Amino acid sequence: MKLVIPEDYKSNEDLYRTQVLIKEIKDYFQINLANNLNLKRVSAPLFVSTKSGLNDNLNGVEEPVSFNLKEAGNERMEIVHSLAKWKRYALMEYNFKSHEGLYTDMNAIRAAEEPDNTHSFYVDQWDWELIIDKEDRTEAYLKHVVNIIYRTMKSLDEYLCGLIPTRSKLLKDQIRFITSEELLLKYPDKTPKERERLATKEYGTIFLSQIGTILSDGNKHDNRAPDYDDWLLNGDIIVYNPVLDDALELSSMGIRVDSKRLNEQLKQSDNLDRLKYDYHSLLLDDKLPQTVGGGIGQSRLCMFFLQKAHIGEVQVSYWPDDQRRTLANKGIQLL
Repeated sequence: MKLVIPEDYKSNEDLYRTQVLIKEIKDYFQINLANNLNLKRVSAPLFVSTKSGLNDNLNGVEEPVSFNLKEAGNERMEIVHSLAKWKRYALMEYNFKSHEGLYTDMNAIRAAEEPDNTHSFYVDQWDWELIIDKEDRTEAYLKHVVNIIYRTMKSLDEYLCGLIPTRSKLLKDQIRFITSEELLLKYPDKTPKERERLATKEYGTIFLSQIGTILSDGNKHDNRAPDYDDWLLNGDIIVYNPVLDDALELSSMGIRVDSKRLNEQLKQSDNLDRLKYDYHSLLLDDKLPQTVGGGIGQSRLCMFFLQKAHIGEVQVSYWPDDQRRTLANKGIQLL
């Protein structure tokens, strides 16, 4: 477990003021994101049945928190990791139309996480999903959506400068688009995380795309579940975070798989057994809409824009006692 404490850093707001600013950030951002992407807010599940195949498998190794539900014939239920698949199903069920979408507050437990400055067992994010046309399954359309989200982040950046007179803007005018292969060629002797740090330090904010594909060195930049993002049309919005002198991922998103790409990616990842699930059957039968979607970390957004050194300064979660003591001794207040 790696814990970074910046030299001379102390929490710069008391706990009450921090909570006030968290609410300002969340209210402002979600309202503007919904307006800019034509999204309607919906309610979302905290858990789904295992056999539905709706849970996010993340990197494929994390075990979800689960339990048996007596009233459902003792069926196994899983606390969601995210709502990547559920959202697409919901768009069909709610009869949304082309270029209409939804967003929701997603709360999850990821028990396999190793808590540090930016990772928590508790995950809170805005999960969003937008119906697109088949003709929109292009790199150009993905970049169009990314620019809308980045514009919303820049608007929040400016809004906070009005609330906090001593604050300076953090984001540059443009986001830099770069593929994981281009990043490898730029920094061939660095690890994936080192590449992200160097790129964000140079460009400010990057959209790192094509995550999950095999690179020219035979490796992946990072793993991605094979059954929601199209690995050729996905990516992460990553910012340079001055307070930690490191890269910080704020959003993971992408154009979703169609039936062809689902089959290809399940074969590549040796996950063809997932075709037994109801969700995947709907995809193969082309009954689900074509969509683009993703998740935007609520606590990470607050952490970045308030320049907090630890995610526990903007969210309530469990932290190991030794970590709490170390942070408290350095003047860092956790919620």
